[in-house]
Amino acid sequence: MQRYVLTRLLLVVPTFLAVAVVIFLLLRVVPGDIVELKYAGTGTYVPQETLDQERARLGLDKPIPQQMADWIWGVLRLDLGESMWTGRPITKEIGIRFQLSLQLAIMATAFATVLAVPLGTLAAIKQGSWIDQAVRIFSIAGLAVPSFWLGILMILVMLNVFRWLPPFFFTPIWEDPWKNLSQLTLPALAVGYPYSAMATRMTRSSVLEVLRDDYIRTARAKGLRERVVVTRHALRNAMLPVLTVIALEFAFLLGGLVVTEQVFNLNGLGSLLVESITHRDYTMTQALVLLVASVYIVVNLVTDMLYAWLDPRIRYRTSAI
Repeated sequence: MQRYVLTRLLLVVPTFLAVAVVIFLLLRVVPGDIVELKYAGTGTYVPQETLDQERARLGLDKPIPQQMADWIWGVLRLDLGESMWTGRPITKEIGIRFQLSLQLAIMATAFATVLAVPLGTLAAIKQGSWIDQAVRIFSIAGLAVPSFWLGILMILVMLNVFRWLPPFFFTPIWEDPWKNLSQLTLPALAVGYPYSAMATRMTRSSVLEVLRDDYIRTARAKGLRERVVVTRHALRNAMLPVLTVIALEFAFLLGGLVVTEQVFNLNGLGSLLVESITHRDYTMTQALVLLVASVYIVVNLVTDMLYAWLDPRIRYRTSAI
């Protein structure tokens, strides 16, 4: 197991560096100039010398390889620099938004998991029954309903029926738990339900496939109760593809909820990423994309560890290779 974990950890380093280089180069291909865009809002004529001085101050006059080396060296020192648009430290700009997006992602993923795994398993056990049909309709509806539209419906219902609206300003959970949960519960439900639909269908398909294996028939032939056969033997082996779906959904939720954040007036990482791209804020965009990519890397690493825990054959096969 230690060799398996060490191998996966060593693969993280070149992956992280490759992602950083690709992010930097792709952003330099994007058309537009942050200096011209910044001075265009003044509505006055700006001489070329002023533009050149601003580019020099931001470091945009340096050769591309030097800019990339300086940025990667700063990332390795955990120094993301300052925003080219606002001039404030990027770590502070991202800090409060990362708290919001991370909590929302955790709550939505927890809701989706609690909803998907039992329903998918129940549908597999009751294949062909009315329960199976109801779960499939429920999951198909989740795939068809956009999270932002569901969020709008939730707000309208809470306003017209209960005469209540969630707070529109984010409060950290350690300052006021009730106010924090009042704001993020509805977005978590609106986001978690559509994402639970895919996990539900994956759970159903995976459990159905496992229930047809020989060792399941052997367990039943030994006289084990159906609950023990499903929970101890079938469900653990069926969770590998489900775990992949849930992990990738969690990573996506950190930076991919731009429209939903707008509906619930949440100033998360998705909204900040759109603003930074609009302003051609290279340093902020690089930091945000690298953050989301790093979350994907970490989530995949943790998923590999869980794979090895759920199925020991994986680490044994890797060690043999």
